[in-house]
Amino acid sequence: MSKVVIVGCGNVGMSYAFSLVTTKNKVDELVLIDVLKDKAVGEAMDLTHATTYNSNRIKVRAGEYEECNDADIVCICAGRNQEVGETRRDLINKNCKVYKSIIDEINKTQFNGIYLIATNPLDVMTYITKKLSNFPAEKVIGSGTVLDTARLRCLIGDKLSISPKNIHAYVIGEHGDSEFVPWSNAIIGLNKATDYLNDDDCSKLLYDVRNSAYDIINKKGNTSYGIGMCLTKITNAILEDSNEIMTISAYNDEHDIYFGMPAIVGKSGIKKVLPLDLSKEEQDRLNKSIDCITDTINQIKV
Repeated sequence: MSKVVIVGCGNVGMSYAFSLVTTKNKVDELVLIDVLKDKAVGEAMDLTHATTYNSNRIKVRAGEYEECNDADIVCICAGRNQEVGETRRDLINKNCKVYKSIIDEINKTQFNGIYLIATNPLDVMTYITKKLSNFPAEKVIGSGTVLDTARLRCLIGDKLSISPKNIHAYVIGEHGDSEFVPWSNAIIGLNKATDYLNDDDCSKLLYDVRNSAYDIINKKGNTSYGIGMCLTKITNAILEDSNEIMTISAYNDEHDIYFGMPAIVGKSGIKKVLPLDLSKEEQDRLNKSIDCITDTINQIKV
């Protein structure tokens, strides 16, 4: 029996929950926790009705933190939303206080599964979770640049009329404004992506990926569906022990931070972070991204 607990019943948490109950996966139980208890109950009722026509009848209910005792995954989606004109980094002190209250409660339980983090600023909140929980680094996973990578492949696919499934390009670094694409490692089919894309194309694609969230927030107020599906993808990799390569936010011991890098994900969490052969320019960009995350961590006031 596989059990997932979602902390935070906002747009992201419920998009993730809806994705779980309407797609094929190995989740048997889904528990919702929120400070607004009636909202959690209402969401659980609504999601239960949504399982009626799905062959995967997940048991959904609202609960308290003791539900974490035997959970395989606890996904924290709680926190303040990114407002119009606000960067992910602007959220830092607001959400650190929220996370401290949540993880203090989870620390009182026997939870020994995998933490999955979805709150912005993503890499910093994943780092905070590791520090507050004292969990092994491999058992604390941030959604990283999985969504950014999905956006990149979608945009390349639209431009070239090629299925995103045949595009192997990644966004790495911070899930934020300093993220970048190591084009030297990008492959389309069996060819280098740069065989299809010139420098202007690559610059435009990166710009569009970086600004996708801002554009969506300006138009609808939040981003939710994309990250909901990405969290489901990470969940499936863990529960199915599929050893899938994804650009999750993983711990880097050298810098004592988390950032997005291709990594093998399975039942034990992060099994291995894959090394990348970066050009000097790409390494400089990664170093800049690392500095941005480090600077944000230094701003924390909890």
